[in-house]
Amino acid sequence: MTVEKVERIRRLLTEALAPLELDVIDEGHKHAGHSGEGKGHFFARIVSPAFAGKNPIERHRMVYAALGDMMPDGIHALAIEAKAPGE
Repeated sequence: MTVEKVERIRRLLTEALAPLELDVIDEGHKHAGHSGEGKGHFFARIVSPAFAGKNPIERHRMVYAALGDMMPDGIHALAIEAKAPGE
């Protein structure tokens, strides 16, 4: 199930943000015993021209918008590193 979530996250972010670099990592193993265990803990590192001129909050909102219904239903926690090219 987690591999499918990682692939879906990758696909949605690629479609919405056309990243030059994209890493999506399942970090569920770091949250054993946590209240959200099994609901999906991920890290995403994204470098996209879409982030140019945007502040960190705007960038995170863009990522959340790209993921749509995955945020409340398939992802419990998402750590984001969002950069524009050259940063």
